[in-house]
Amino acid sequence: MIFNFRNTSSSPSELGGVKGKGEGRKGLNLLPFSLSPFPSPHLAFLGWQTTSAVCAVFLLVSVSSFHQSAIANIDKQSQLIAQQSKTQPHPVFKSILPKLKQKTQIKILLPKFIPESDGENRIYAIIEAATKNNYDILLGFSPDCSGGTACRLGVLSAEAVTRKTPRLTGKTVSLAKGITGYFVDFACGANCSDATLTWRQQGVQYVVGLKAGDRTSLIKMANSAINP
Repeated sequence: MIFNFRNTSSSPSELGGVKGKGEGRKGLNLLPFSLSPFPSPHLAFLGWQTTSAVCAVFLLVSVSSFHQSAIANIDKQSQLIAQQSKTQPHPVFKSILPKLKQKTQIKILLPKFIPESDGENRIYAIIEAATKNNYDILLGFSPDCSGGTACRLGVLSAEAVTRKTPRLTGKTVSLAKGITGYFVDFACGANCSDATLTWRQQGVQYVVGLKAGDRTSLIKMANSAINP
């Protein structure tokens, strides 16, 4: 048996056809890209551009996130400082507060508002008495004020309520947290006495007083002590 093998690479003329244009080429490169192991410089440039763009976007997002986080931290710190300033008593009590805490066991309530404290005359807080169950504080215009009418601004006091504590009297007024206060107006003779506002809270009786003071100022003073 005889096998006849034909050359599949024969040209059209050899197969009896007409020799066409481009005949004689060894073949067509059907691949649309180079098989070279070295990347095209154009593709490398495009890849570098893409990588740079991604890095730039990532950097912008990171910077933006850091900026927002920093602003949030500043806002949080500002709010915290504001809250702390609201809960702290008036600065005039700063020097006596450690001693007062050491001497008494009842809850200490000190106002954040004191009339005339923003004026030219400095105000001083002086402990007149402090025991386990009470304290008395004088507010004056000099550090050695002993209650004289010239240097006296007012008083603050607190004492634990017992069965022997006198019943509250005066004109009732509404205070913060639904507490009822009792206002007693001042009286003037040779000198003017203190107008006082008294209330009870958690088993303690508190008094704020101002020399010839008015009810509005005393209510504001008391509320600034009641509210945390």
